[in-house]
Amino acid sequence: MNHPKIDVAYIAKLARINLNEEETTQFTQDLEKVISYVTTLEAYDVTGIEPMYHPLPSMDVLREDVVGESLTQEAALSNAPQQAQGQFRTPKVVESA
Repeated sequence: MNHPKIDVAYIAKLARINLNEEETTQFTQDLEKVISYVTTLEAYDVTGIEPMYHPLPSMDVLREDVVGESLTQEAALSNAPQQAQGQFRTPKVVESA
């Protein structure tokens, strides 16, 4: 297949990845195989075929939004190590705002 040559050494330099000569050669061959496969796929006529968003059907994924029982404020705070004014207290995470 005739396609532009990918400069793996240049891409590795941009990504700040140190590749030796053997790795560069191997990745070049691997990328050429991928591009060759994509070129093969481009030969198929896919007009009229709807795109897939997932390989498996996704039916009945959502359930009806029904209000159910929930904890009271006292029950939610009952095992909290620290609480104040009806809220959970946590250690400060951000040093400065």
